Amino acid sequence: MQRHFISVAAAAATLAFASSPARAVSDAELADIRGQLQQVKEQYQSRLDALEKRLADAEARAARAEEKAGRAEATAATATQAETHARGAASAFNPEVSLILQGTYSNLSQDPGTYEITGFIPSGGEIGPPPRSFSVGESELVISASVDPWFRGQFTAALTPENEVEVEEAFIQTLALGHGFGLKAGRFFSGIGYINEQHPHSWDFVDAPLAQRAFLGGSNYGDDGVQLKWLAPAPFFLELGAEAGRGKDFPGSDRDKNGINSSAFFVHVGGDAGASHSWRAGLSYLRSTPVDRGYEDLDSTGVPVANAFSGSSKLLIADLVWKWAPNGDPRDRNFKLQGEYYRRKESGTLSFDTLDLSGFGSQSGGYDAEQSGWYLQGVYQFMPRWRVGLRYDRLDSGDVTNDMVLFNTGGLTAADFPGLAPHDPDRLTAMLDYSFSEFSRLRLQYARDDARLNAGDDQFFVQYIMSLGAHGAHKW
Repeated sequence: MQRHFISVAAAAATLAFASSPARAVSDAELADIRGQLQQVKEQYQSRLDALEKRLADAEARAARAEEKAGRAEATAATATQAETHARGAASAFNPEVSLILQGTYSNLSQDPGTYEITGFIPSGGEIGPPPRSFSVGESELVISASVDPWFRGQFTAALTPENEVEVEEAFIQTLALGHGFGLKAGRFFSGIGYINEQHPHSWDFVDAPLAQRAFLGGSNYGDDGVQLKWLAPAPFFLELGAEAGRGKDFPGSDRDKNGINSSAFFVHVGGDAGASHSWRAGLSYLRSTPVDRGYEDLDSTGVPVANAFSGSSKLLIADLVWKWAPNGDPRDRNFKLQGEYYRRKESGTLSFDTLDLSGFGSQSGGYDAEQSGWYLQGVYQFMPRWRVGLRYDRLDSGDVTNDMVLFNTGGLTAADFPGLAPHDPDRLTAMLDYSFSEFSRLRLQYARDDARLNAGDDQFFVQYIMSLGAHGAHKW
């Protein structure tokens, strides 16, 4: 188009000069004008050719650069895919591993070896305070990973202070059952109550409440079985659950019996109350059928005897948790109020001196007991990393009917069952802890424990808790 414009302009100029009547133009002058126009055309043509060549070279370089960048991008994408695949393959064979280390220094006014909760049938493996002086607490090794898009698994091994290794949890659970349902199978902590499902290292105090000790053996109640949970599609938190198990742990006993030996049901509700408050409440029921659930006691002469209970055990738990944090941000300050109420009814047969250690022969009689207990605790983080807490526990030994004592069977009296003497134990606990990070904590605790009849115990503890490796968030 530019070339055509130059040609037309030159022709128009020549015509204008040639036809102008105002002056006479000689042939020499016309020839000079034509010569100048030709030079202008040649100069423009040369510049146009140069510009067109530069444009073609630039377009060629751009095309080559674009092609090179495309190859580089494709190579990078391939490398990223390969790296992602490699990481996925590696994680498939390298599950998350965490290790919890705990240790305690204890100063106790009473011998921890004689610890009992008077008025309540012991679990047979009563968990009392840690031994005096320095001791290693329960350390946990946790291994967990997704198996595939449908299942995940977790294994938790605990090293007890007695240097025994126990399998605390070993379960699989579904990931894609749908419609709010989740299924768990294997060995796991029951979903009853609030504190029971939490591992001890996540507790706010060194030890469990008295009610947890008296009614569930002192630590977490777990079982081998299956659990089904349903998270309802509601505008608030609503969770329902049911469990069926072997019933081998207190308040049950290990039985050589087919079928379901323990069952549990629970419902949890919760939600937010404004921007700074949240809550959760629950109601749980546990039923088991122990047979020859043994425990140790003393007869009226001080001779050790082995007793046992057989029958049914029914436990009801109501729990409530209320949390506060300014505008929902707990980093600087927060407060948690937590409490649980336990009520247990046991009915069956109580056997005295099952091994005939006293030399008077084993005896049995009817036994019925309805007992209760509760605790209430508050923990306040008053500044980052620092928390202070206070807890009060109380038990009620309630109404106990022991036919062997009631009808003086075989000459037995209440003095032959000192562990079942009427008593309403209580305990007051205060603690202060500091978290160096989310993985390490140091805690000081004092408790006045009146679990034993006429033997108050002043308990001082220094505890550390360290978390190594991958560790998921604790339960709400």
